Amino acid sequence: MVTRIGETELKGWDQAKYTEALKAAGYTASADKSRINYPMALFILWIMVVYVTMAYGPIAAFLVEMFPTKIRYTSMSLPTTSAMRRHAAPPATAMVAKAGNIYQGLWYPIVVSLMTVVVGLFFLRETKERSIMD
Repeated sequence: MVTRIGETELKGWDQAKYTEALKAAGYTASADKSRINYPMALFILWIMVVYVTMAYGPIAAFLVEMFPTKIRYTSMSLPTTSAMRRHAAPPATAMVAKAGNIYQGLWYPIVVSLMTVVVGLFFLRETKERSIMD
């Protein structure tokens, strides 16, 4: 694996070389807190929470309705929680690494949320008149 930082190419992992290359490229050890736009950062976090709820809500409703009422909680609680916690990190990280842009990974939850809206609108059947005991 080769990593390029500025004009420096690094092979393998050596913490000291990475630290030196980052310093040479002009990166600081920590962020300048006076330049952080806190309202915008909070707004972006809020938007990402909205995307997660857009994806999780219809998926959870769809998966839970696949099981009889007596076992719904047991059958879906652990797998759903585990999967939702870990599903976004690997693809988003790969997108960032490939593009070299830290914001590229944000497209993954946006696309997943939009797909969930489509599935919820067109493929989930209405359960209003059905008995929940079936």
